[in-house]
Amino acid sequence: MPRRGGRPKSARPSGDATRVARKSLVESCSRLIRYLEKRDDILLLPTSTRYRKDSWDIPKTTQLAWRIRDHLAQRKKRVTLLDVPELTIHTCEGNVSGARGNRCGLLAAKLPDPAKNPTGHHRCWASINNEDDQLYVVSRELFRSRVVLFFVSVRWGQTNSVYQRLWERLTWMENRFTTLGEKPIPQLKGLEAGIVLFGQNWNDAQILKIQRQNYSWFGWKTPAALSFYWQYTRDAEDESPESYLGAIEEFDALLATEFSGR
Repeated sequence: MPRRGGRPKSARPSGDATRVARKSLVESCSRLIRYLEKRDDILLLPTSTRYRKDSWDIPKTTQLAWRIRDHLAQRKKRVTLLDVPELTIHTCEGNVSGARGNRCGLLAAKLPDPAKNPTGHHRCWASINNEDDQLYVVSRELFRSRVVLFFVSVRWGQTNSVYQRLWERLTWMENRFTTLGEKPIPQLKGLEAGIVLFGQNWNDAQILKIQRQNYSWFGWKTPAALSFYWQYTRDAEDESPESYLGAIEEFDALLATEFSGR
């Protein structure tokens, strides 16, 4: 969604029986699932949103996360799914670049609640300053995990705002060793991270590259099988109703396939 204003095309009704999911999308999903089937302690974090009362309208990335969770659970894998938009996660306070210098992740920012912070490693001023903040729900599960997989929609050439809010709030994990000179958090040693990115028409490949670089700066492993993007069209100017309906149809076709690779 780079900009609006392209000439509308005639909308095609949803449910085109002839549509199939492109081979690259099916293969990417299959490769991801095959990789996860060999892992355990997997954390899935969908981040896309819809109007809360439209319970029938589930974001595509969230649907895929549910599908993967159910598949792995059937194979007796330890897997947890947290729907990030359902959590109260306050905006990052920008303590990396405050007037007193970089204070992100200081020991003084340790969340003083053993139920929320059983490892003692959660250090975020916004968690202390906002009593209802639920970032600890994510960090607590992350410290128990060996694999984390983010499911993210693309909006205006960037990751959606829920993912960005979450990612900014995790800065203290990286800042502790890059700026404060502490040892990396031991619970995150060897953590594998990936992202499933769904966009419509612009910039998905570049976003994927940037996010994988972010994960590596956190000290996390980024195996290729854990990340991929699906951009429905390469025409950045195509904002037609037909294009958006086509994306829905292709995703429905994906869910109708056996893309586990078996």
